[in-house]
Amino acid sequence: MTAGPPARRRAFWVGLTGLGLVMLLGASGGWRASLMLALLYVALSAGWGIVTARTWWGRMPRGRAAALGSGALAVVLVVAVAGGATSSDDDSGAVAPERGQVSSEVTGSASTDIEQAEPSPSREPAEEPEVDEADDDPADGTPEAEPGTALAAVALLDVKGRAPKTGYDRDEFGPAWADVDHNGCDTRNDVLRRDLDDITTRAGTHGCIVLTGTFDEPYSGESVDFRRGNTTSSAVQIDHLVALSDAWQKGAQQLSAGERRLLANDPLNLLASDGPLNMSKGDGDAATWLPPNKAFRCTYVARQVAVKVSYDLWVTAAERDAMADVLSACPDEKLPTGDATVAAAALLPDTATTEEPATEPAPTSAPASEPAGAQDASVSYANCTAVRDAGAAPIRRGDPGYSTKLDRDGDGVGCE
Repeated sequence: MTAGPPARRRAFWVGLTGLGLVMLLGASGGWRASLMLALLYVALSAGWGIVTARTWWGRMPRGRAAALGSGALAVVLVVAVAGGATSSDDDSGAVAPERGQVSSEVTGSASTDIEQAEPSPSREPAEEPEVDEADDDPADGTPEAEPGTALAAVALLDVKGRAPKTGYDRDEFGPAWADVDHNGCDTRNDVLRRDLDDITTRAGTHGCIVLTGTFDEPYSGESVDFRRGNTTSSAVQIDHLVALSDAWQKGAQQLSAGERRLLANDPLNLLASDGPLNMSKGDGDAATWLPPNKAFRCTYVARQVAVKVSYDLWVTAAERDAMADVLSACPDEKLPTGDATVAAAALLPDTATTEEPATEPAPTSAPASEPAGAQDASVSYANCTAVRDAGAAPIRRGDPGYSTKLDRDGDGVGCE
């Protein structure tokens, strides 16, 4: 290009600079994008030449400008078409699956092999993925449970929300510590005799009333001594593993009176325990309370599961998860079974708990002297102080002088 007036030279350099900037902007998209932008820039400059017969690179006849602009646009079109075809070929080659394989981007979805029209006779169908059909199944990672184990039984429990406590009363489960097995001894003393070691019993009771004993308390794991008396009896309490209030809110309302009475006195659901720990449990389930002694938790939860299975009681989702979590550490823990003899006897008509058994149980130890203050009480008491002064504490429903004002927690045993 020959030198011209300063204005023309300026226009040339401005136009050339513009071309460079356009190509630089297109560089981020690759050489094709840069070339296409440059050609579009030339086509626009040629269009301006068609109108004014001038371009930034100098004068140009309109016909030549039109030819140059059309040529630039044609090249843009060719480059665009060639670039699209190349990209399509690259993409199809990148995702073409081999025979019998599925792309990792579509794993889990329905797919068809390219050559499925001629499948091999020995080819086995792909296994369908397992589907979790229930949102309330135990948490992932739970070991596979063997039949007959407590862990397997957890899956048999219905999962529902906790029902209202409306209508609950301890009396709905029959008299506290009734003689459901008709052996002449109340349930509390039956459990004490079962769970305690080295016991002594009150003379004249045919070995029924336990006076002293010792045992390895399961909830704490510590050795605990029991001594019957006004201020000492409550140190050892009989715990309902499935609390009666909890049972009421999870299906016991639908049980018959006889079934509820059996539930309250079923040896499977009863355990001698540390009094303060039992009080701290309250009516909690496995989701809200577990024994501090971790070594006993498997046994504790297994018995709760057995009780709920036996009486068709349901669990909450949180309770079910807590049970499964505990039993996952001991998947071989067997599901305990109840005493069928006790269950059958419990459904017979009531008999007085003072009735003497046909045969006297074999004494477990020499009778011990009765603690002071254990003689018969008067027929009425103003308060628990009077009960204790008379040596009648704890006083139970049916005992002379019992009244609800002496039994604040309504469990049938007052002045504990």
